[in-house]
Amino acid sequence: MSLRLNISSLARGVLLNRPRIWRSFTTRSTQDGSESPQSGSASGGGSTVNVPSRKIVTPLPPLSEPVADMPDVQYARVTPEQNTTHVTTLSNGLRVASESRFGQFCTIGVVIDSGARYEVAYPNGVSHFLEKLAFQSTENYPDKDNILKELERHGGICDCQSSRDTFIYAASVDSRGLESITRILADVVLRPSLKADEIDTARQTILFELESLKMRPEQDLILTDLIHAAAYRDNTLGFPKLCPEANAGTIDRNVLLSYLKLHHTPSRMVVAGVGVPHDDLVRHVEKYFVNSPTTWGSEDAKTRGPTAVDTSLALYTGGSKLEECEIPIYAAAGLPELAHVVVGLEGCSHKDPDFIAACVLNIMMGGGGSFSAGGPGKGMYTRLYTNVLNRFHWMYSATAFNHAYNDTGLFCIHASAPPSHVRGMVEVLTKELVTMATAPGEQELRRAKTQLQSMLLMNLEARPVVFEDIGRQVLSTGQRKRPDDFIREIEQIRSEDIMRFAKRLLSSRPALAARGEIKGIPNTDDIQSGLAHGEGRLPNSKRLSLFR
Repeated sequence: MSLRLNISSLARGVLLNRPRIWRSFTTRSTQDGSESPQSGSASGGGSTVNVPSRKIVTPLPPLSEPVADMPDVQYARVTPEQNTTHVTTLSNGLRVASESRFGQFCTIGVVIDSGARYEVAYPNGVSHFLEKLAFQSTENYPDKDNILKELERHGGICDCQSSRDTFIYAASVDSRGLESITRILADVVLRPSLKADEIDTARQTILFELESLKMRPEQDLILTDLIHAAAYRDNTLGFPKLCPEANAGTIDRNVLLSYLKLHHTPSRMVVAGVGVPHDDLVRHVEKYFVNSPTTWGSEDAKTRGPTAVDTSLALYTGGSKLEECEIPIYAAAGLPELAHVVVGLEGCSHKDPDFIAACVLNIMMGGGGSFSAGGPGKGMYTRLYTNVLNRFHWMYSATAFNHAYNDTGLFCIHASAPPSHVRGMVEVLTKELVTMATAPGEQELRRAKTQLQSMLLMNLEARPVVFEDIGRQVLSTGQRKRPDDFIREIEQIRSEDIMRFAKRLLSSRPALAARGEIKGIPNTDDIQSGLAHGEGRLPNSKRLSLFR
């Protein structure tokens, strides 16, 4: 038996009954059999697309209507009190600086005038040891775990960092734990136990760190030590920040206590806080930093070493530090073996009138790695990108750095390329240093100043950065300049200021640091001749090819 369909009659029946069929889709039957409009239909029939449902699904008021009896919104405003840095000098010379900030958390720390530059009468590496021994056992906290548990109780974290001229201990915690954290910082800075097992652990950690640095393709830390050693040979800033491997076994508890006794003194310290009441911070600092004895003052330790702090100014010498060695490579990434070179010139201190011009010039030079050359937001408009990385395919990186200290500074460019291009790389850097003295374009200068202002303000949005800024400025000058002051000074920089500072740089003797396979690298005399040449050409050099 087969079912036969007459397509023509079926289609004719659908067309004739279309209104009734459509109504059956858009209506539903109630319990009494009557038809009612579909839920969500605006009328008794028709499409329900984009027609909101009127069914009440929550007892809360709709968001489309204003809430009754709701007070006006009060937005947070920066008060003059929050824009003021308070500084108090205690009876023993210790300075306490703080700035009020809204929020539940605060950052507190100690900034000390200490670091590798003061190790002239000590085995180099004392600061490296103290950095590893930070937040260990103290007089009131017999174990590191006690300190960490106390920090955890207040939701806090801690850190310690040393540089060539500054030592920083800091913690970020809930503001309600201000007294407890102040006590921890006072114990860590002034009353460390320095147990034998802790010193042995720090020694092993340092040796492992030194070994791992030699196995990394990145050479920044080692090259920073090398360029400072070349620029300030055998004095102050030329001392290594990383502990030399030969000194790791000679630094013991007596050496550390002797160093702490001279450098961790009240007149060389600033206790800084962000997001804390100033009067409360001063009261807690007086209780734990002033009224309690130090480790080296309470015990009869047979310390050896000098009896006074080295106060000599940094002496820029120029020169070279070269290390012929094999640089590890990323075999999986397909990168070739690279040679690393840094060319430096004597800059200025952060107290110098040319300091802002130096910062603008540093941004103008810019640079980075070749992987991002030309990418948006990667610094594609800086000189080291447009003149170096975009022109010489064999240059893998070129970055400008400006190191500023209390009494001097170092302006340098760090670059890397295959060993076969070492001489060409030095000549490219020399040419860029010479080009710094040419007048920058109006758009180039505007871009550099805007970028520097933007970086300054964005960095100061972070509370730990504000803490470090307060601590360093008060330690150096006794007060803190507001960001607005720096913004105005940056805005006042003109092309003449850039050219004047660049010529000042070029008048100094160059410093050279290099590591890797560096055979055939030019010496500092050749670089100095290139700096005096109008085009930055080294003696007996051929014109560089863009395609070789």
